[in-house]
This record gives sequence, C-alpha cells and structure tokens, in this order.
Amino acid sequence: MSFEPELPIGPVGEPWTPAVQSLLRHLENTGFDGAPPVGGAAGPALPWPEWARNDDTLWQVAQWLREYHQAVAGFVPPADAVWRKGGAWEPGLIIGHNDAAPYNATRDGRRLTGFVGWDFAGPVTREADLAFTAFAWVPLSFEDGWTELDDRPRRLRLLLDAYGWRGTAGSMIREVRDRMSAAIHDIRRLATDGDHDCRELIHSGLDLRLAAAVKELAAFPA
Repeated sequence: MSFEPELPIGPVGEPWTPAVQSLLRHLENTGFDGAPPVGGAAGPALPWPEWARNDDTLWQVAQWLREYHQAVAGFVPPADAVWRKGGAWEPGLIIGHNDAAPYNATRDGRRLTGFVGWDFAGPVTREADLAFTAFAWVPLSFEDGWTELDDRPRRLRLLLDAYGWRGTAGSMIREVRDRMSAAIHDIRRLATDGDHDCRELIHSGLDLRLAAAVKELAAFPA
C-alpha cells in the first residue's frame, strides 16, 4: 500500500477546521500530549525505515491509540460540527484520528511522540479507527515494502493485544476490509466534490491500490 504524505490541518477557511480545533482543544484540556502541533517532525516516506517496522514501535502505536480513544471518549462535538469525511456524531461513536499512519507519526529518537495530520478526524467506531491503524502499521498490504509477509498475523495479534482488543484477528480483518472500502468511497466522493487533496490521491491511483489491498485481505491467514 503506497501511502501519501501528511495532509496538515487546512486553513481557517476550511469548513471542517472549527470541528478539528474543538477536538484538539478537548485533548489539550484532558492533558493528552499525543497530538503535536502541525509542523513537528513527521514520519518518513516509503519505504518505511526500520524504526517503523519494530515490534516496540507497533506496541507504542497501539498504546497511543488506546490512550487517544480514552481521552476522546468524553468529547461531544459542537452541534454544528462539520467533518471532512462527513458523518454525524452520535452516542457510541468517537471522533477517530482516521489517519494514524507512519507518514503522520512524530517521534523523538525511538519514542513515538504522537500523530499530526488531523484533517480526516471524524465520527467512527473505535474498531474502525483501530482497523485503519492496523492496516497502516502491521502492515496489511503487499505494497509497503514489507517482505516478511508470514509475520503479519503475529504482528496483527501484537497490535491488537497491546491495544486491548478482545476480538479475533479474523473479525478485525473483516473490519479492516470494511474500513478500507469506506475509505475508497470517501476519497472518490470528496474528489468528485472538488476536494483538491483527494483529487491528487485519485490521480496517484490510491483508490485502486486500496481496492487491490481489500481484495488481497480476503485471503489473509488470520
């Protein structure tokens, strides 16, 4: 899976910016320090370096996501909140990061310090946010330059256990496929609606690569 560079929070005039800003204020008020300011040392481009492939990094990512979900659990968005990917918050959902991938990671040496790139934050289930993170970090696609494909089931279980996910790996794979299918739909819809960044993603062929990854995961040995 070829990921794209970080998309920073858009200018003040973007319709989703007030909602994202209210989310980040909530995180700051809860004492959550895993959302560094935009402009921090973001993660690398492909191929991911060894740091992004280490088991310890995978554990740190799972811990960050769990702590983020705990911090955001009490956040009730403003009634007029607009999210880039659309959708309305309702009880039982959280505002997921939705893009916690290596290209948005910030670190200090070997220590993960958090994630930037909050543009795609929006209402989802915890499972959906975890599914995207698993897709990005295990990784669950052949195109990330990961050569130890037989190790993916172990790394997936490591991530899920570190997060505290009690479901089966198979159920998470199904969630990942649903999540990435929805991502394809969102990217194409936003591109059609004139979203410049999503048009660039379509131009790069990201939607087609995601579709290939979804198909590939049907045979994942979970």
